[in-house]
Amino acid sequence: MARVCQITGKKMMVGNNVSHSNRKTKRKFFPNLLVKKFFVEEENRWVELKVSANGLRTISKKGITACLKEAREKGFID
Repeated sequence: MARVCQITGKKMMVGNNVSHSNRKTKRKFFPNLLVKKFFVEEENRWVELKVSANGLRTISKKGITACLKEAREKGFID
């Protein structure tokens, strides 16, 4: 799963570049992804995730174990 947040499920969106003369050409909007390592105390191991900036805020708010559980239920993580 390239360019997909493993916590929030955010992925690429498609839109238009609009010029001054109002011509439209297709473009892509990519999420702000970072590869981060998190230590999961319950499993006593490090987990490396591809996470968006919004996903980092979610992890700091809810905690890594709750976020991993939700992501597995939604199918973002195998």
